[in-house]
Amino acid sequence: MGLERVKTMNRKNIISYIFLILITVIVFIPIFITLFASFKTALQLGEEFPLKPPTAFYLKNFKLVMENGKLLLGFRNSIILVILSISINALLGSMTAYCLSRFNFRFKKIIFVLFMLGMILPTYVTEIARFGVIKNLGLYNTIGAPIVIYAAADLMQIFIYTQFVEKIPGTLDESAMIDGCTYFGIFWKIVFPLLLPATATLAIIKAVEVINDMYIPFLYMPSAKLRTLTTTLMDFSSSRFGTWENLSAAIILVMLPTIILYLIFQKFIFAGIIAGAVKE
Repeated sequence: MGLERVKTMNRKNIISYIFLILITVIVFIPIFITLFASFKTALQLGEEFPLKPPTAFYLKNFKLVMENGKLLLGFRNSIILVILSISINALLGSMTAYCLSRFNFRFKKIIFVLFMLGMILPTYVTEIARFGVIKNLGLYNTIGAPIVIYAAADLMQIFIYTQFVEKIPGTLDESAMIDGCTYFGIFWKIVFPLLLPATATLAIIKAVEVINDMYIPFLYMPSAKLRTLTTTLMDFSSSRFGTWENLSAAIILVMLPTIILYLIFQKFIFAGIIAGAVKE
């Protein structure tokens, strides 16, 4: 029985490994095709197999993208969006989680349900209403439009913050109140500094989301001066720069900030999520 059980487990492991390898191959094939295409000429793209590595590194595609693609402008606008959105988002999300965790008030459960409903409903269902709100606020075609959208707290953020807040002893709040500290003072001087691991985790996740998003900047900031890294790619689908090799080079350059950010901070992402998920 023991030998048969070991054989069965080995078969399950082999099947799991094969399945994971297939998923990995499916994910990486488009990335390799794009990477190889970025170093090829138009003639090579037409004659060679897409997964064939380039025989020589043809760098003129990257040079054209950097000179004519206005990537530095897109990088600047993306950085502004990331910094402002994350700052406001972290403050609003942590304050919301603190209020929901520390205080009991009417309609508390309804507020949780509304946050959950906002996560369940597809964004496109409420897009007309959201577009009207942004338009009436006078934020359309300004960098403030996506900042308002990105700054909104979401359910995952509130859940992670709540797990951290619940691990902070309530006696700290009581001691601070005895010393004459206000609720906002307690949050700002005591609670928020203790939420830095969660804030770092959520900030990295949010930064990747903002940098990779094309839909919101393209819809709410159509001006050429407000192009982000992702919307800059639209220039390479035009008749002027619309070649596969140029588009591939632009995609690789746009991918680099996100990849570097994730590789550097991936340990903090998982550590922050796990730390907030464990209750002592």
